[in-house]
Amino acid sequence: MQMKSKAITAADVMSANLVTCDEYTTLAHAAKIMKKHNVSAIFVTSKGQIIGIWTESDCAKVDFLASNFAQTCITDSMSSPVKKVTKQTLLSDVTAIFHHHHFRHLLVVDESSQPIGMISLSDVVKNQGLEHYLHFRQVEQSFNAQVPIIDSEQSINDVAQNMRRQRVNAVLVFNQKLQQTGIITERDLLHVLADNKHQSRCWSLASWPLLTIRRDISLYRAYHLLKANNIRHLVVEDQDLNICGILSLSHIITDIEAAYMTELETVLSQRNQALKTSQKNLFLAKQIINASLDGVMITDNKGTIFQVNPAFTTLTGYSAEDVVGQTPSLLSSGKHDKIFYDRMWQCLRREHMWQGEIWNKKKNGEVYLEWLTIIEIKEPDDDELLYAAIFSDITERKKAEKRIISLAYFDELTHLPNRRLFSDRLEMALATAHRDNSKLAVMFLDLDHFKQINDTMGHNVGDILLRQVAERLQACVREGDTLARLGGDEFTLLITEISDVEQLTIFAHKLIHQLQAPFKLNGLDVSITTSIGAAVYPDDGIDSQSLLKHADVAMYRSKDLGRNSFQLYKPAMNARSLERLAMESKFKKALRTNEFKLCFQPQIDAKHQRLTGLEALVRWQSPELGSISPAQFIPLAENLGLIVELDIWVINKACQQIRLWLDEGVPFAKVSINVSALHFSQGNLVLAVQNALHYWHVDPHWVEIEITETSFISSLPEAKKVLTNLKKLGVKIALDDFGTGYSALSYLTQLPIDTVKIDASFIAKVPDEYGNSQIVTAIIALAKSLRLGLVAEGVEKAAQLRFLEQLECYVIQGFYFSKPLYPCEYVRFIAQKKFSVLASLPDPLLK
Repeated sequence: MQMKSKAITAADVMSANLVTCDEYTTLAHAAKIMKKHNVSAIFVTSKGQIIGIWTESDCAKVDFLASNFAQTCITDSMSSPVKKVTKQTLLSDVTAIFHHHHFRHLLVVDESSQPIGMISLSDVVKNQGLEHYLHFRQVEQSFNAQVPIIDSEQSINDVAQNMRRQRVNAVLVFNQKLQQTGIITERDLLHVLADNKHQSRCWSLASWPLLTIRRDISLYRAYHLLKANNIRHLVVEDQDLNICGILSLSHIITDIEAAYMTELETVLSQRNQALKTSQKNLFLAKQIINASLDGVMITDNKGTIFQVNPAFTTLTGYSAEDVVGQTPSLLSSGKHDKIFYDRMWQCLRREHMWQGEIWNKKKNGEVYLEWLTIIEIKEPDDDELLYAAIFSDITERKKAEKRIISLAYFDELTHLPNRRLFSDRLEMALATAHRDNSKLAVMFLDLDHFKQINDTMGHNVGDILLRQVAERLQACVREGDTLARLGGDEFTLLITEISDVEQLTIFAHKLIHQLQAPFKLNGLDVSITTSIGAAVYPDDGIDSQSLLKHADVAMYRSKDLGRNSFQLYKPAMNARSLERLAMESKFKKALRTNEFKLCFQPQIDAKHQRLTGLEALVRWQSPELGSISPAQFIPLAENLGLIVELDIWVINKACQQIRLWLDEGVPFAKVSINVSALHFSQGNLVLAVQNALHYWHVDPHWVEIEITETSFISSLPEAKKVLTNLKKLGVKIALDDFGTGYSALSYLTQLPIDTVKIDASFIAKVPDEYGNSQIVTAIIALAKSLRLGLVAEGVEKAAQLRFLEQLECYVIQGFYFSKPLYPCEYVRFIAQKKFSVLASLPDPLLK
């Protein structure tokens, strides 16, 4: 079977850029033409026929001292006749002609002997993959060590004579004053002819500083260095950096010529398919590397950089020209010591790969953190090691992670641990106490009459007070114990290694005393007290839930006894239980007698001025107690175990209202319904929603279920199952009060959540409070990156709206647009405001 390589012809690799001049052209004009077209040879024509060829190597034959030498006719110096090959000539035959006749250029003609192009031996090299041979030879086997070195004051003619006499295509020039060595090539002599600068000293023609290569480097590396710099000559140095001679492209081509002639048939037949596959893989690899958003840097085993991709330049600011030939130490930030790098290289040599975080420095001096992977690359038949470094800038990601971690584990206002972190530490402390048979205590602290300070002096002042309270309490806490803020004015303390109750009592009164001194708030002295309750392990409970509950009971007992005091939990404490029984009776009656009402707060897309949703909010108007805040009766319902019953009432009432609006033709958007976290574990939430939708004939796309993060903090798998089943019904899922203490990326990515609602406590402080504004910015960016919907709660001011709009958070809920509205008020609102309504699915009953 005939190899595909034999079918390659001269026409496949020739250059169609055929530059010609007529027989009367002077040498100077011919040189100008060659310089303009950037070619090394020009063909001479007479009456339309090519009669000769003149190349840049012929420049060395010119006598630059002869009078009017530049005006010499080109026919006096050209080579004639010109050797021709047809375009069908096989490439192997073309190579044989070069080898046997020592030509550097051949004229390619068609079937009619008309010139159609030119082919050189370098064309053969470039198109036949002959770089393969260069791996096996070093520079010292091919370079010319007999290169003349002439003085910089000598003439151009002296340069030409030396080239002609010693049959070289380049000479070295030494400048005594500058102590520099330069190089002059045949192409430089061509430019002398073209520019008529033959009277200058030769130093003006020299190129310096020199591009050098060591004599022990492979010809393959030398060849690519010539290609990368678009030159034909390299100066060769020994290990002591002394000049040994010159390596030219012609040396490399000549060196592989004989090997090519000998092994052409065998090598091409064996490597044809492998080369095709390799070239394809190389092409794909280059495309992938160049398209990668990660920076890629490739070095040799001595750490010299020889390739980088475009992303490297984008990330570091260094171009390929800046770093090729340099070492990676160029990027060193100075943040890591020698031990760090020694360990890196130990791992790399042992594992052939290293991964980790490292600080590096950009070209502009900016230090950044990157995630770096270094891979050792070694071809099976090549002893030379290469290293590929792949990296990405993770500075901003680390900052975001730090903000998210802070948001997840610490209270943003006081910087104390939040509920989640306190719970984690309590669980660990309980495990230790159980193992060591020791005691620990949980304290609940609640500021007395804090609401009055908030109402009279404003929330900003209240926040200042909470920060100062946290600082005073923290000053009393021992190392190893934990002070946390659960929210509002509630603080908890975990105290380990309790020896006796008396010790606990003394510490509690120390805390009370610590808060007795007035606080400076906006220039005023404000006094506040605290009520404290405590429960001890194992006397008052053996699990976290029991201890927290009993400490809370003891704290309320402290309030009942007049506040500003400490109470240790006792089973006999039943006053609060009696109160709860009474409230339970009133609560159950309220459910039966419709004392609860639903109102709806609009969610407005401020950008498009349209209604996107309504949040259903429950209100309790008791004939005996008057208006009772949800902040009071929702926790009561949870504590009494009636929250599931209230949830079911709200779900059904909301679906009933949706049915009424559909029947009456009132425009509205999806309705969000809040459900308690306890509904996940104490009731069948999916069944409750399904029954309500079925009973009131409501399409599930009209309904959105709002959950808080406490719904899934105790059991993520169970929560995921419930939410997945809700999604199967067709309802949407919104995460309410996001950012108030439990927020974590893992929850957002694992649960089928459609919308994130930014808690009003954050919105209240934007844009004035820098840290708070940064958190809101981070939450919005996080939600967008996860392609989640966004609703900002508690928007009351135009400045807050503008801040959110700048962040492209347009869906707003709050008093800025509307307070919560009863159904009749909503009808008037939508008519007066003339908001458009976001389209939803049609009512199937009206089809």
